[in-house]
Amino acid sequence: MDDYLKIEKIGEGKLNLSLCSQLTSVVTWPQCVPLRVPFRQNMRVPVGFFFCRCLLESRVCVCSLGTYGVVYKGRNKTTGQVVAMKKIRLESEEEGVPSTAVREISLLKELQHPNVVRLLDVLMQESKLYLVFEFLSMDLKKYLDSIPSGQFMEPMLVKSYLYQILEGILFCHCRRVLHRDLKPQNLLIDNKGVIKLADFGLARAFGVPVRVYTHEVVTLWYRAPEVLLGASRYSTPVDVWSIGTIFAELATKKPLFHGDSEIDQLFRIFRTLGTPNNEVWPDVESLPDYKNTFPKWKSGNLANTVKNLDKNGIDLLMKMLIYDPPKRISARQAMTHPYFDDLDKSTLPASNLKI
Repeated sequence: MDDYLKIEKIGEGKLNLSLCSQLTSVVTWPQCVPLRVPFRQNMRVPVGFFFCRCLLESRVCVCSLGTYGVVYKGRNKTTGQVVAMKKIRLESEEEGVPSTAVREISLLKELQHPNVVRLLDVLMQESKLYLVFEFLSMDLKKYLDSIPSGQFMEPMLVKSYLYQILEGILFCHCRRVLHRDLKPQNLLIDNKGVIKLADFGLARAFGVPVRVYTHEVVTLWYRAPEVLLGASRYSTPVDVWSIGTIFAELATKKPLFHGDSEIDQLFRIFRTLGTPNNEVWPDVESLPDYKNTFPKWKSGNLANTVKNLDKNGIDLLMKMLIYDPPKRISARQAMTHPYFDDLDKSTLPASNLKI
């Protein structure tokens, strides 16, 4: 911590420690102090895990259930670089580093992309673990809220942000990483028109076949219907659904489906897109939380709900919100959609990267 000076607290969030890491990759830095991570039942942690610039050589303790991660704005004393510092308190001696922290560190060290927030450093101080990230001044939710009433985001900026989000998530998916918590609050922007994926605390590395996962992921408004209906096996389409709902919100400044419970969320989706059945979504009626007593709504006109998108925009949105996950458009396919034909992609930060 000697290298960094805290400036101000900029946010905090509850860490979900009910998830266990399935990561086995090794993350190391030169000239680091080894950290002994006790093994926990149902949890795999990287062997030989190291943290950079550790101040203590003793074993650190785990963050207990319900502990909060506080985010500070800070500055590197040597370089002057402004950073975001996520503080994770470690309290229990027996259980080691929280699986969410292990997961986020492991993934972010592997995900080096212009549209993914960069992890710069990992620090230890007494019972606190700090993840040091590049600093971006605003998240997408705050930006949308800052737009005056009656005004909307410029259509070309909507297009640019959506394309960059797709670039970032395609990079993740190609490296077998699901984000699983995409929402405007987890998308950070700068004053140059760049948007980046952040907060990988719920992300998972996935394999083939896709494993059985918890369905208690993704903020309710952006949660895919297969997750809401209790599917225990899911894959990259859950992120595409979330991006689709964010796309609509970019255009309208309002959440597309803003339910206050899981059943209310489902019904809001059904009222707009129609109640799914086995004809439009094979085996949906076999999902654990599907009920034959669901009201039978017919599909409406999405253009009446999302009025600020042109014909191509509505077509892309509909493809991102297809019920049947295998038929839902992929991030790679979405990037080639005619909606983006008039976007100058050469100006985007990842324009020279091949994925």
